[in-house]
Amino acid sequence: MTTTGSDRSERLAAARARLRGLLVATAVLGVVVGLIALVWPGPTLLVVAVLFGISLVVTGAYRLSVAFLAPGLSAGVRAVFGVLGLVILVAGVLCLADPAESLVLLAIVIGVSWIVQGVHDLVSRRVDTHGVPHWLMIASAVVSILAGVVVIALPGLAISTFLVVGAILLIVVSVINLITIPRRV
Repeated sequence: MTTTGSDRSERLAAARARLRGLLVATAVLGVVVGLIALVWPGPTLLVVAVLFGISLVVTGAYRLSVAFLAPGLSAGVRAVFGVLGLVILVAGVLCLADPAESLVLLAIVIGVSWIVQGVHDLVSRRVDTHGVPHWLMIASAVVSILAGVVVIALPGLAISTFLVVGAILLIVVSVINLITIPRRV
């Protein structure tokens, strides 16, 4: 069975129409989710906290399974995977038991990672920075460290701020996507 040029064009037009429909649906969903996050920040944060806890449980279970089931690992590597898996799994269960506290944990993890990144950037500033001026790397490192300290010191405020800024950005990007989706396919 051969396809003609017009059959192919019709299939391509139909595929583009479906894709356009998906783009519109995704953009509308983005606006709705952003508005929900702004109107009901508490329940939105609760959903984020529960998803964070579930993610930790799954990650911990995976690491434990690697520790016990992966072939060819040394005893030391198995021990590291096992201990990490157990710690992550327990953290996930604790997050699910008290979702509000898991948000504090999430903020602390973000803050610590920013501090580590900033320290890394300061220590490695002698390494080739792909053309980025050294002063900019130092400034970036200092900002990262300061932001990490602020997030750790004020985790509740940080999470609330992340939610509001994220929701506003989601709405803006979704509206821009709606405006820029081609009218004809």
